[in-house]
Amino acid sequence: MDISQIETLRRLPVAPARHVIDGELHDASDGQVMQVTSPIDGQTVTTLPRGTIVDAQSAITAARRAFDDGRWSGRNPAERKKVLLKWADLIEAQALELAVLGVRENGTEIAMAFKAEPLSAVATIRYYAEAIDKLYGEIAPTAPGTLGLVHREPAGVVGAIVPWNFPLMIGAWKLGPALAAGCSVVLKPAETASLTLLRIAELALEAGLPPGVLNVVTGEGGTVGAAIAESMEVDVLVFTGSGATGRRLLEASARSNLKRVYLELGGKSPNVIFADAPDLDEAVKVTANGIFRNSGQVCIAGTRLLVERSIHDSFVEKLKAFSESMKVGDPLDPATVAGAVNSRRQLQQNLDFVEEARVAGREIVTGGQQILQDTGGYYMSPTIVTGVRPTDRLAQQEVFGPVLAVQSFETEDEAVTLANGTDYGLAAAVWTSNLSRAHRMVRRIRAGIVHVNTYGGSDLTVPLGGVGQSGNGHDKSLHAFDKYLDLKTAWFKL
Repeated sequence: MDISQIETLRRLPVAPARHVIDGELHDASDGQVMQVTSPIDGQTVTTLPRGTIVDAQSAITAARRAFDDGRWSGRNPAERKKVLLKWADLIEAQALELAVLGVRENGTEIAMAFKAEPLSAVATIRYYAEAIDKLYGEIAPTAPGTLGLVHREPAGVVGAIVPWNFPLMIGAWKLGPALAAGCSVVLKPAETASLTLLRIAELALEAGLPPGVLNVVTGEGGTVGAAIAESMEVDVLVFTGSGATGRRLLEASARSNLKRVYLELGGKSPNVIFADAPDLDEAVKVTANGIFRNSGQVCIAGTRLLVERSIHDSFVEKLKAFSESMKVGDPLDPATVAGAVNSRRQLQQNLDFVEEARVAGREIVTGGQQILQDTGGYYMSPTIVTGVRPTDRLAQQEVFGPVLAVQSFETEDEAVTLANGTDYGLAAAVWTSNLSRAHRMVRRIRAGIVHVNTYGGSDLTVPLGGVGQSGNGHDKSLHAFDKYLDLKTAWFKL
């Protein structure tokens, strides 16, 4: 990355954003806007349309029309692939501009944002573009005189609601397979992270995506998100975010057309360290990065550290030292390791969790405070809390901030009980040199992904999804197509 270019991009004014509906840019139907406040310094970056039900319905109507007339769904896979690959190229050409724009809006440190946002989106779109003309139908093993065929067809109009922590990465996890499959999409970004998704939607039109195939409407979840969820014209709804919102989306599906709903609802992921871990110093480093990068605003973050009692004190001491060495600050400084918390509201929620633990008598080993107040931004020191009990709110509920809850265990069975001791089941990790133990733990821990001797870093070749209250369905890998393709049987008498 060119540091001087980052500084130039930081200072550029950002024009007021507009919806992308049916291939054109639109203000809100009533002219209302929302302020975009940067968590870096608390200053206003630009404005977004405060979308209305009318705006959402316009986008849904455009997507329905585009799907039904076959302008995209009717194209052969090779043609769709060509457009999507061009779209990926255009995003890649503007990767640094997109990364800086996103950081100004949501506070992720630039070193992470550059790779995890535009470059990740590029890789995802290319992956699904290349895959779509390699998915075959099936011929059933029928009796002589009959022929059974199984066709895969695009499911229709997709409503996608994505969060603020990694809007391009998570957005691409939805858009890549949905568009490759031939669906049309109405995308609702988070109120605090819409700018980059609006920008790549414009690039999609430049790449040749027909009008109406990808529509982006900004606004509040209770208005725009609810209108998408309750629409009779939306066939599939995909969402990443909170469990409370996920429940409302399921209720909306039941009230409307019983649209399929796929939810990724976060987690309270355990990171289990056995005394025989192959490299405890590496485990310390990865543990810290797995909870404190992006200020803990990662759905699979290792928010619960479970350490074998014989090494608990020494491990925590090393972790404390490493965490205190991490640079927290200006996310547009390439040397920063952990950037800003997304919003003042999120920062206060993080601090409330820590204060509750303090009042309950838990030990705050390090951190737990707001820092860098003079910047006007929202920053929090990496926080380690020990002595956490299984029933504590800090052990049960997702903080979505740089707060690590530490517990100890003595036996493998106790570790499994603690690991499975929440309603969530998104991610986990196990550190051990014992191969048999590693396999046992992978089988016994209830989670969509279990890392062994690492944390994070899985690529597009494997699915990401959870169990329990972490949701259903999968992003990433070829399995993601299952959400956006319908199976149709053709049965012939010969």
